[in-house]
Parts: sequence; structure tokens; C-alpha cells
Amino acid sequence: MHIQLELPMPPSVNHYWGVRGKQRFLGKRGKEFRVAVSEACLDAGVQPLDGRLSVHIALFPANRIRFDVDNRIKSLLDALEHAGCYHDDEQIDELHVIRQGVKPGGLCTVLILPVTD
Repeated sequence: MHIQLELPMPPSVNHYWGVRGKQRFLGKRGKEFRVAVSEACLDAGVQPLDGRLSVHIALFPANRIRFDVDNRIKSLLDALEHAGCYHDDEQIDELHVIRQGVKPGGLCTVLILPVTD
């Protein structure tokens, strides 16, 4: 069993979380992204995967503006967990991320596979 999704480009962690004093909370863009991921998972009939996992991510930015891929990954993994793709991101043993070419609107593709011995 595996999960394959096409999602919007994840927001940077700087836009996913908001901070007010010492309090950290899910920001507006974070909430919008979580909803989009949850809807995509619902449409795909996603059931949570058990065991150790391998995650393959391709990021297709909306434009040529520079960005750090690692700033996008935490928000994506958090949203995937929240949407029920897996129980805890601690299950992830392998993480493969690649930056791809520009796509209008931006998007990311995700493939989650069980790790086989």
C-alpha cells in the first residue's frame, strides 16, 4: 500500500506558524495549507500507513524566486500527519526531496511508501 498525492506548494515554516510573544500557533497560510492537504487526502481515500516509511517529495515552485527546500518540508510533513497519511512523522526513515522546474501556481508531489526489509 502507498499514498500518492499532488498538493499545493507548501508554505515556508516562517508562514506556516505564527508567533505572538512566546506563543506559537498555526498561521493563516498554515491553516489554508492544512485544509488543502486534508481535502486532497480525503479525495484520494487515504488511510494511515503503519510502520516505517519512505517519503519522496518533488517541489515545483510557482516562479523563479529563491527558496530553501528544507523550509517547506516541515510544514508539508506536519500537514500530511494531520491529514492522516501516517500516525507520527517519527515513522519516516527515508526522506527524498527534489526541486523541479517552475509550474504556474506551484505544486508538490508526494509519494509515501512502506520501507521494506
